[in-house]
Formats: sequence, structure tokens, C-alpha cells
Amino acid sequence: MLRFDQVGFAYPAPDASRGRATPVLGGLSFALAAGSFTWILGPSGVGKSTLLRLMHLAARPTEGEIEVLGVPLSGARPDTLPRLRRRIGVVFQDYRLLPYLSAFENVALPLRLAGRPESEITTDVTELLHWVGLADRADALPPTLSGGEQQRIAFARAVVTRPDLLVADEPTGNLAAVQARRLLALLGEMNRLGTTIVVATHSEDLVAYIPAPALVLGDGQAVLRGTGASDDPA
Repeated sequence: MLRFDQVGFAYPAPDASRGRATPVLGGLSFALAAGSFTWILGPSGVGKSTLLRLMHLAARPTEGEIEVLGVPLSGARPDTLPRLRRRIGVVFQDYRLLPYLSAFENVALPLRLAGRPESEITTDVTELLHWVGLADRADALPPTLSGGEQQRIAFARAVVTRPDLLVADEPTGNLAAVQARRLLALLGEMNRLGTTIVVATHSEDLVAYIPAPALVLGDGQAVLRGTGASDDPA
């Protein structure tokens, strides 16, 4: 499902003629099985968000090979990547909601892009808005929503297509405890139904809600903790 083989990533220098690239991750090797749940742990600034960006194809590695949903990226044809991205749900730390669309339309957008029937869109979006406790805010524009409400809308948008892979960057960071537990319960249910889930957080307290293997990042490296992934060195 997800395989990293000696993967490294470095941000290019602002001045390529004089500066040096800034390494963020290096020599990462691990494999996560289809249908697994994995935490990415570590303090702020160790590369958790960068690792997620590599997983959902928003960045390409500086070195090494990545395989996502069974597709090795180094040899993938350009027309393969858009189809691959449609199978991945992403919960961004900064929400990335479209400010001119209502909460309902933001959640519905991935289904519209996929050409789903309107009746199916209405049913699925309404159900998810109820689940995240925002059915009464369906017509609200993102700028009128609190940070926690925007986070829940972003979460609903990421899962509405029932993706094969879901990656989430601090998905409960702006939520009250009761809403955080509700979203974690939804993650657990999606995982039970077969979705591969990867969640980055700096809070190890969250792990108690869903005991699962973790990739612990530090100094650009990763150490695999727990069971459920391959025994490849990380």
C-alpha cells in the first residue's frame, strides 16, 4: 500500500548558485500494509507534514523510491498521478477550504469533481455534516466558522469520497475533547472498513484512543514502534 525505500527530501536553497539544500528527511525505509492504521509522532519541526506531503503526492522525494497504492512513483506515467490522487483523502492542518463556497459545497466538491449523481452527493454530504455536528451550519461560509468548525468541515471533505488512503495532519488540533473523540471514532470506523489511515500528531495522548503502530520522527529519521508494518528498517 505505502512503501518508502531509502527516501530523502531536501528543500532547495533560495539561491541555487550559492546556498545549500536544506535536508528534512533522509534514508526512510518502511512499508505500511493496506488497511493499516499508523501514527506519525514527533515534536513540531521534525518533518511530519513533509512526510505526509510525500504520501499524498504533493511533493516528490529528493532521493529514493516511493510506492503509493501499489504504484511506484518513479516510473509512473503523468496521467497516472491525477487518478491516484483521487483515491487519497487529505486533512490539512490549515483547512484549505474555499472561502466562497458554503460548508456543504466544500464537502461536496470532491464528489462533484468525481461526477457523482446529485442525489448521492446530497445524501452523503448531509450524513457527514450530521456526524461532525455541523448540519445546522451547512450554508455557512468558511470565514464565518470557528477554527474548530473549519477543521471538522475539512475532515468531512477528506473522507466523503471514502478514499483508499487517508492522511491527516494534526486533525484534532483545534477541536474540543468531545469533537476530537468523535473524529477519532470516525477514523477508527473507516479503518475497520478497509481504509489505510496515517495520522500525524505531536500529542502522544491521542494514541491511547486508537492503539496502533507509530513512526516516530526525529533528526530526519524514523523509528517504527509497535506492530502492523513491515520489518524493514525505518
